[in-house]
Amino acid sequence: MTEAIEKGLKKIGVTVSKPVLAILCIVFGILVIVIPALLGIIVGIFLIIEGVLLLIEHMELQKQQQPKQEAPPPPPPQPPAPSTTQS
Repeated sequence: MTEAIEKGLKKIGVTVSKPVLAILCIVFGILVIVIPALLGIIVGIFLIIEGVLLLIEHMELQKQQQPKQEAPPPPPPQPPAPSTTQS
């Protein structure tokens, strides 16, 4: 399943993978320890990144699970209405 997600993300141009997110977590963690005043900003940025990635993953999985729908058949032709002309 992970391969399908990564393939789908690459198809739409997103190449962030789990190792990249792991490195981001480590860097953000170190920054919070070194500069505690940045905690709110770092958490906010991380949550936005994670939220976008989760939404993209969800939409890609939805696309893969939807069966391809065929176009509905055209409606049958209507018979011509009888003309009623009075003379």
